[in-house]
Amino acid sequence: MQNFGSWSVLTTNFLIVLYIALNGVTFSSILHLSNGKWRFAVRHLACATSVLFPIAGILLLILLAKGGSTFSWWTPGGTADAHHPLNGWHNHTFLVLREILGFLFIWGLYRLFIKYQALSEVDQSYAVQRRFRNIALLIPVAYVLYATMVGWDFEMTQLPRWHSASYGFYHFQSNFHMYLGMFTVVLFFLSRSGKLAKELPPHILNYMAQFMLGMTILWTYLYFTQYLIMWYGRLPEDMDRYWHMMYYDLGPVWWTFLALKFVIPFVTLAITPNRHNPPVIAMVGGSIVVGTWMERYMWISGSVNPKFYHMPMSSIVDILFTVGVAVVCWIAMKWALTRQGLIRA
Repeated sequence: MQNFGSWSVLTTNFLIVLYIALNGVTFSSILHLSNGKWRFAVRHLACATSVLFPIAGILLLILLAKGGSTFSWWTPGGTADAHHPLNGWHNHTFLVLREILGFLFIWGLYRLFIKYQALSEVDQSYAVQRRFRNIALLIPVAYVLYATMVGWDFEMTQLPRWHSASYGFYHFQSNFHMYLGMFTVVLFFLSRSGKLAKELPPHILNYMAQFMLGMTILWTYLYFTQYLIMWYGRLPEDMDRYWHMMYYDLGPVWWTFLALKFVIPFVTLAITPNRHNPPVIAMVGGSIVVGTWMERYMWISGSVNPKFYHMPMSSIVDILFTVGVAVVCWIAMKWALTRQGLIRA
């Protein structure tokens, strides 16, 4: 438990990488199912983030192998105690099996979507188009189920017996919000660099801005709904987790991520001219990404006694973990985009 703060940074990096890998395909499937005509301009770029699946898989194995540093309840002396025994969900073997099998299943399904998306462009037969549509229908369902499990395991149940009925929705919607911000920043810089193999239509960033604004409003609703139910219902044990994060050691992190994920995106994108200003749109996307990283760390690390965590990025280990993961992901993304002919070498 002594290293829980630094391992929380690695867990946060794992979740960010995992959801960037997941949401490229999820985003493409949503555009396909809604028949968004602009999907043809971005779907291959979006799905290129699936190259990060192996990196997320390696990080997952490291975190599971170091369960005592990753999960607050894993070892005696954690947040569990003899008077409140853990339930069946907090079982080491069950945790490892469901996380590994769930990861392999979702990775396989998402690879299938990418395969049939490419096939649907060269084979217009009814059989191929129908199969592609059916796989696209499975993607949001699989995403919701898998991401709910991940949210429960790596965040909600870090504090055993703390429960929120809407936490799964809050978790995976927040990370989809993060993906939109990250993808917007990537599109902006690729477009400005002139390296895109096909020029990006000017309206795409406006569409991304509208999408981010909508997801900002939805995220804020889910964030406040959780808090309101526990506060209004006068549930002191459940509210303790909020009080500790909002007003004690992690208070600055809490209020900063709230500003980065809600105040800045909403105030900025609610003004119509800003939704047509690419640098402003990219700035908002970056704000959402940084805010989501802080949000993930706060929910993970803030679940334990303050003596076991620290302010993020306040140690060399935190920085090395984060920079190392970021560099590997950047190299992988650049390789995938070049290999698929989406950017010029």
